[in-house]
Amino acid sequence: MLDYFLRPRIDGPLARLARPLVRLGVSANHITWAGFLLGMIAGVLIAVELYWSAIVFILFSRLCDGLDGAVARQTRLSDLGGFFDITLDFIFYAAIVFGFALARPENALPAAFLLFAFMGPAATFLAYAIMAAKRGISTELRGRKSFYYLGGLTEGSETIITLCLMCVFPDQFAIIALIYGVMCFITAGTRIAAAWSAFSDAPHG
Repeated sequence: MLDYFLRPRIDGPLARLARPLVRLGVSANHITWAGFLLGMIAGVLIAVELYWSAIVFILFSRLCDGLDGAVARQTRLSDLGGFFDITLDFIFYAAIVFGFALARPENALPAAFLLFAFMGPAATFLAYAIMAAKRGISTELRGRKSFYYLGGLTEGSETIITLCLMCVFPDQFAIIALIYGVMCFITAGTRIAAAWSAFSDAPHG
């Protein structure tokens, strides 16, 4: 939801940060994998309860997640780059939640619930993108992407904010996970409704 409003405000600064990287020959895929590595380190830090250090790595990881697209737009958007970007993002999100489960046994059940809830937005996002590509449907509402980017209540910005809140308030992990899990299910529901409207070849009924 917030991505739609934030994207026009961060695209300019990201493009300026990307220019020297492009001149140095740094590829978008290099940045994608660097961001993923930083995210995995954040998960390890959470597992040993170094939450404030984890926030630093989470934020730098997500900076890389924005920079890779900016570099790609100044060089060349590729299907492989888009594949790496979305695949590693989902693994990163799950790794952070798994880190909280490793940190404290009492976090295991709410972490499992949140990982279960993550599947709704993830599955509907990818399935919609596949069907949109099949039908030649495209959008640039959230910038130029390698695939159709369907929005929702829980997108990248909301997820990053939630993960950071969990690090700031680790004792409240369970309630934050419950609330965000419910929001994920709402996102899945709205995307299912969007797919029903966009892809149904028969009268609704």
